Amino acid sequence: MIFIQISAIIAEITTLTAVLCPIIISIKKLAKGTKCQLRSEMLRIYYHNREKEEIRQYEYENFVFLYEAYKTLKGNSFIDKIYNEVKKWDIVT
Repeated sequence: MIFIQISAIIAEITTLTAVLCPIIISIKKLAKGTKCQLRSEMLRIYYHNREKEEIRQYEYENFVFLYEAYKTLKGNSFIDKIYNEVKKWDIVT
């Protein structure tokens, strides 16, 4: 009796694992792609305004939101340097 129950539990765990693994892999790939897009947009804003060292208010707010999302997705420290530089710029309303 116990052997049958253990076999059923193992079969259910195997089935569940087979279903969940592709989902987890897909989520990781989506997160990686999203992180890449966030970094790309932050760099676009940065290079667009770098020479003047000033940024429009809405661009700055977007940049901060992008940065927070990027860091939530465990983005690397490369963008930290850019973010700290942008924070020093004049904000134009």
